Amino acid sequence: MQGGVVAEGLVKRFGTFTALDGIDFVVPPGRVVGLLGPNGAGKTTAIRIFTTLLEPDGGRAVVAGYDVVTQAHQVRASIALTGQYTAVDEDLTGTENLAMIGVLDRLPVRRARARAAELLERFGLSAAGHKLVRTYSGGMRRRLDLAASLVVAPVVLFLDEPTTGLDPPARLELWDVVRDLRRDGTTILLTTQYLEEADQLADRISVIDAGRIIAEGTADELKSLVGGDVLVVQVVNRGDASRAAKALVEHLGGDVQALVDEDAGQFSLPLAGRGVSPFGAGRAVEDAGIAVSDVAVRRPSLDDVFLTLTGHAALERTGPIADAAS
Repeated sequence: MQGGVVAEGLVKRFGTFTALDGIDFVVPPGRVVGLLGPNGAGKTTAIRIFTTLLEPDGGRAVVAGYDVVTQAHQVRASIALTGQYTAVDEDLTGTENLAMIGVLDRLPVRRARARAAELLERFGLSAAGHKLVRTYSGGMRRRLDLAASLVVAPVVLFLDEPTTGLDPPARLELWDVVRDLRRDGTTILLTTQYLEEADQLADRISVIDAGRIIAEGTADELKSLVGGDVLVVQVVNRGDASRAAKALVEHLGGDVQALVDEDAGQFSLPLAGRGVSPFGAGRAVEDAGIAVSDVAVRRPSLDDVFLTLTGHAALERTGPIADAAS
């Protein structure tokens, strides 16, 4: 697919661990597709294959019309990658970073400097262009990272968890940048474990878990898999959230998964077909000796979708293998 990304039966193993287990995957030209999954699901492994940093053990991948193994040079000339961690030089200014990348990409010096100025303006960094990058905030660095990926306009842009470690305001800033790129027609593959991020930015979403694509569709199509509204129970003492969820699950017969947010002191679970009202749910939790402050019903989110599909939350899969092969 010229200008897009295609994976067919893609397999990658690390010793006895299978990071990718025969995935099929498509990013149409000019679209944003989110690859959504927890640490260890295979997201970064897929990105490394698409960007020629790893070779697959099976299947094939085509990026911008080129095979990632037999035409790796052409692939590299057609893509850009913004990874999970900042890749700019802290001892250079923003302008110097971008201009240097332009020169390394064989732009004439004058054109490289002009391109640096254009990108700094586009990403709201003109006033900081003369400052050393070490003085930048986390959000400014990530915007500069993204600008660096676009010094020579790529056919396909890979964003591998680009908002990892950012505070909410900086994350929202970067979302605006991605929306601008989408409006300009850039083909983007975005990997993320922030479900709201995929909901906000992606035209379509592929959910990956344990190296396999387990669901695909628009955010609304995926949310429909939950099967109806979601019950949310808020407890008085945040530390009681898990115990409260367990109590209600047992009350319902133990055949439902609950999504617990200990920090918020609440949990949620699909309401459809459970035969329980908000009042009944609150009563069941209070009968277990746990004080409830609120019970509400809302539309399903992608968090609920992920729990329904996998039986665990999006951020739950962690550990040495997960960290090495996410």
